[in-house]
Amino acid sequence: MPKANTAGKIATPAKKGYRYKQAQKFAIERHLAKPKAIKLTKEIKTLIDANIEEDWSPEQIVGKLKKKKVISLHHETIYRYILRDKSNGGLLYKHLRHQNKTYRKRYGSSNNRTGISERVEIDLRPEIVNRRGRFGDWEVDTMIGKNHKGSLVTIDERASKFRLALPLPNRKVENTNRAMKFLLSPIAKHVLTLTFDNGKEFCGHKELACDTYFAKPYQAWQRGQNENANGLLRQYFPKKMELDNIEDEQVIEAVNKLNDRPRKCLGYMTPREVFESQTGINLREYGIMH
Repeated sequence: MPKANTAGKIATPAKKGYRYKQAQKFAIERHLAKPKAIKLTKEIKTLIDANIEEDWSPEQIVGKLKKKKVISLHHETIYRYILRDKSNGGLLYKHLRHQNKTYRKRYGSSNNRTGISERVEIDLRPEIVNRRGRFGDWEVDTMIGKNHKGSLVTIDERASKFRLALPLPNRKVENTNRAMKFLLSPIAKHVLTLTFDNGKEFCGHKELACDTYFAKPYQAWQRGQNENANGLLRQYFPKKMELDNIEDEQVIEAVNKLNDRPRKCLGYMTPREVFESQTGINLREYGIMH
């Protein structure tokens, strides 16, 4: 029975049970008081800055840091870091390929459209292509010069590592298609599929006489062969070089050198040797290599 206090009033018994509002308040206070793990330390920012200034994408930086077991980040963290740097007057954003576009999340967005009609996702590409289980499947991209001046269209066969490339007067669809047809028409029966980046220069993909597929946006590793070969070609056409005055012969000479390098992954055969053994084509007779 409740006891009377000294003033003669009946004391109210203490409330019992779970008081969710109070519990939630305490939980929020504890969360705010917790020391937060700071991922972007000064050292990590220095690494990120150095890689961005080498024109690496946030995805490439994240992948490399994880591979080296330095830190695990999400590429959106780096995009936001670049955005903050830009708002503070920094220039890191200038090293991004799409530096002048409005920032938005690179995933989970209903606005993530490529503008490429009749585009078929890489998920629908035959499994034999993914396994490099046959000859005749190619990856395509364009390699951009400094200050976006000039570009090359680059095409790589997945099984043999054989590469074709040609400079473009500009990246208009008609010029890109013309260059691709010029490179591939002598070996057309050995072109079964083409897998592209999502550049607008590839909007004319349906004009090419083969099955075409597109990697997912911002996932360059899905065209790993082409990305790697572009890196090798940068030995001759570095990122600091403008490509608007490059002659066809300069590109052909550089590509020939790559195709005549023995590759460990090919048992130290060259891409040209593997290509010719698979097709029976003498590339010099066809005028593709000099």
